[in-house]
Amino acid sequence: MTSAPRTEGERTAEQTLPLLLERNARRYPDLPALSWRDPHGEGADDGGRTTLTWSQVREHTTRLAAGYAALGVGRGDHVLLMMPNRPEHWLSDLALVRLGAVPVSVYGTSAPAQIAHIARNCRAALAVVAGAAQAEVWAPLLDDADTPLTRLVVVEPGEEGPHLPYAALHREPVPERFAKVLDAAHPDDPLTVVYTSGTTGEPKGVVLTHRQVLANALALDDVVELPPHVEHICYLPLAHIAERMLGIYLPCHRASHVHLCADPAVVADVVREVRPRQFFGVPRIWEKLAAAVRAGLATLPQEQQEAVEEAARTAREHVGFRERGEEPPAELAAAYAECRERVLLPLLAAGGLDRVTWAASASAPMPLDVVRFWAGFGIVVMDAWGLTETTGVATTNSPRAGFRLGSVGRPVKSVSVRTAGDGELEVRGESVFAGYLREDGSVRSVLDEEGWLRTGDVGRIDEDGYVWITDRKKELIVTSTGKNVSPALVENALKEHPLIGQALVHGDGHSYLVALLVLDPDVAPAWAAAHGVRTGDDPAALAGHPGVRREVDRAVADANSRLNRTEQVKRYRLLSGEWGPATGELTPSLKMRRRVITDKYATELTGLYDD
Repeated sequence: MTSAPRTEGERTAEQTLPLLLERNARRYPDLPALSWRDPHGEGADDGGRTTLTWSQVREHTTRLAAGYAALGVGRGDHVLLMMPNRPEHWLSDLALVRLGAVPVSVYGTSAPAQIAHIARNCRAALAVVAGAAQAEVWAPLLDDADTPLTRLVVVEPGEEGPHLPYAALHREPVPERFAKVLDAAHPDDPLTVVYTSGTTGEPKGVVLTHRQVLANALALDDVVELPPHVEHICYLPLAHIAERMLGIYLPCHRASHVHLCADPAVVADVVREVRPRQFFGVPRIWEKLAAAVRAGLATLPQEQQEAVEEAARTAREHVGFRERGEEPPAELAAAYAECRERVLLPLLAAGGLDRVTWAASASAPMPLDVVRFWAGFGIVVMDAWGLTETTGVATTNSPRAGFRLGSVGRPVKSVSVRTAGDGELEVRGESVFAGYLREDGSVRSVLDEEGWLRTGDVGRIDEDGYVWITDRKKELIVTSTGKNVSPALVENALKEHPLIGQALVHGDGHSYLVALLVLDPDVAPAWAAAHGVRTGDDPAALAGHPGVRREVDRAVADANSRLNRTEQVKRYRLLSGEWGPATGELTPSLKMRRRVITDKYATELTGLYDD
């Protein structure tokens, strides 16, 4: 069964997001649409959560749209949004779309120069920001002659200062016959502009239409099996295409239930509370969840650890048959059902993952050991691949259509994928964007004459149609001997040891590879305690401890034993501080900014090549 029932006519790409919202409000008026934690909010339940139904979402966005229209926002206007995943962000996005305006979400961690670039590029006159801290960064653009920004709206009550309070948007009465100006979008109108996260260079504005977004939604529904009106935990930045699809567009398409999580650091708490049927995480999220589970397992008595490992072996064997498209033998199926019920489900329930039927990842190569770890709990993380420019998912593994662990699955029906002569993957199709936004409002196409987009990713397509990603073309290391090395391949091999949480491999133009390694902040203290390493709570002391260094030496040696000579790491530097978006080493979607890291640790990397 797929999500919300639809007639055949509704399965066409002639739909628009406002029409889907109207359908949901009409057919499912009392079904929950949006929930968030607000212990002091009006209408909050006993758990401190406030919920709006689909009919309430329509009513709320109508009032909000009237407020934005009173500020002069009209069809085709870009409006900038910089907020966490809070209701004001989600509802404003839909209200603006209903007006025919184009919402543009901006990462909360964006540097002032990136904010200025986006504001100038999309020519927005209005920005809506969370609070005083964000308003302070944006305010100078109001006096910038090169930026058309004229007004800020501040959401947090009491922090608006000289700017307009968000609450004022609700004070505007809805004019009579206002409904006639709403919901008139055409399928080929821009739905949003999503700016790339800037792993290299300035962010580029990807223009996506209603038709492209909903073609991708239909293609995903063909390969994903979910219960009707399924819940989704919305915790990744709404400036990222994955969360825009999963947290806004697919819920409107499926009439599903969004649970907002404004602080990604507490997503594990929300998972335990919601116990979702589906869960999406970029690889770093799945790595951290796996690290937390491993740390917990390490504290169990030896007998229980052995029982878990035996159950995991059974689960992986069961997954292996499914991966090959074969029916598991009756004896194995019975053994898996028994150990899942007795051993695995209680452990998953402690983390809120016991009801998950669709688990997925994308954004960067998924370490195979992490995929295998979760397979040992009966959770097959369906790795997918795509770009902002492909409206998110272009290929995906699927419990319905088939999966291969380590691959990124097969193309969804809205795109075609091929490899160029140099191994670069190219895509074209209904859900591939038209081009990048120029400052004059026009769109610059980067498709070739046949409509193919060069993705910058290198990979291969096997005889069964599964796509295997090697690396980003621009990130391939070319050694001084002329050998090409995939850094992601080596990094994932290094991270197979639980102690190593993050890794960056370096070696362009050199005769051998070196690496920066970061201890996993969840696993390392538990490992230290289990092995009698006493360093207190000092991460630097832990990274420098001889016992830890010996274990990391073994981890590197083990990784090297599985790599060819060119790929092997000859020297490394062990770091104690975790990389993250706040310190600049990761994008807001948790992908590595290699240039930032190599610049920041240039001295350490140079030292690894000193004789």
